[in-house]
Amino acid sequence: MHFITESRLDDGILEREFTLGDIPGILWTPPSAPAPLILLGHPGGLRQMYPRLAARARRSAADGFAAATIELPGSGDRPRSADADQARADLRRAMAAGEPVDEIVDRLVLPLVERAVPEWRTALDALLALPEIRGPVAYSGGVIAIGVRLALVEPRIVAAGLFAGSFVPRVMFDEARQVTTPLHVLLQWDDEGNDRQLALDLFDAFGSREKTLQANLGGHTGVPQFAGEDAARFFVRHLNDRSALPPG
Repeated sequence: MHFITESRLDDGILEREFTLGDIPGILWTPPSAPAPLILLGHPGGLRQMYPRLAARARRSAADGFAAATIELPGSGDRPRSADADQARADLRRAMAAGEPVDEIVDRLVLPLVERAVPEWRTALDALLALPEIRGPVAYSGGVIAIGVRLALVEPRIVAAGLFAGSFVPRVMFDEARQVTTPLHVLLQWDDEGNDRQLALDLFDAFGSREKTLQANLGGHTGVPQFAGEDAARFFVRHLNDRSALPPG
């Protein structure tokens, strides 16, 4: 991990851009370091997503948590994938025509999950090696399929707040049934780009004993402020649980 920029935000948060090999990322740490860590998932494009990511990081820091994110494969300044671009175009066309999309979703999402999840785990290794970061760790946001896979395979993640705002391949429902991590799932009821019934079916499939679904009226970007506050309280409850700290 190589830090390339450093700035101090008005509220004392240290914001640093980094590279991990060819993967760009951003780390925000509160004044109260060492701190637990929230991994901020997003649909791609760090520059485009920065205002929302920074706002989420500020809220995390206010609760005493560090936050970090990385650029997804094929997004932002990373090399584009011709196959993914074609799948996105096919998905838009099929949705506009009211045609089945399962095969297209598989082509678009499964390769992304296969590439992104190992990158997230490598980033987590590097982040937890920093003196200003300690466990426990949570995952917050989307792409929800990436969150499902991470919650299943990454034992260092003790809680996940997932945004049901993207398609999930149906073959991943078997993985969802194996997830036992505490979950807080946010669903925008009128999200025109999302399959509401699929999101409800996915929530039902999760094997977690503690899982909460919060559904609010509104489109993809219309998440009410109180919903964000509820998600923040979920992370406070789990990241302040001292029993979730790793041994030693």
